[in-house]
Amino acid sequence: MNHNENPIRTARYHIGELVRHRVYPFRGAIFDVDPVFDNDEEWWLSIPEDIRPKKDQPFYHLLAENAEGPYIAYVSEQNLLPDESGEPVSHPNADEVFDGFADGHYIVARDLAN
Repeated sequence: MNHNENPIRTARYHIGELVRHRVYPFRGAIFDVDPVFDNDEEWWLSIPEDIRPKKDQPFYHLLAENAEGPYIAYVSEQNLLPDESGEPVSHPNADEVFDGFADGHYIVARDLAN
C-alpha cells in the first residue's frame, strides 16, 4: 500500500451554500469549486506562511461580503465553516449567478448545473 498517494477529496461544501471564514470576518456564497488549488503562485505566496493552506484540498470561489462591502474570494476548505445565519449575501452578482434563495442557501442556476 502506497501512503504517498493523495486521493482527491470530495468537497465538503457545495455550490449555493453559505460559508464563513474561520479566521477573517467575512462570509459568502459558493459559486464554484476547484478540487485542488488552481490560482497563481503569487497569490498563494502572498498568504502569511504560518496560515498558508495546503494546495491539495478543495478551494472555493465565493461571492463574499465583509464590513467594507462585496467582493470575490478564493478560500481553502480548511478555512471555511458553515454560515448558520440563513441570510443571503449582499453581493451584486448573486442574482446573475443563482436562481434565487430559499431555506438558507442559494438555488443553482439551471444553465450552470450542466
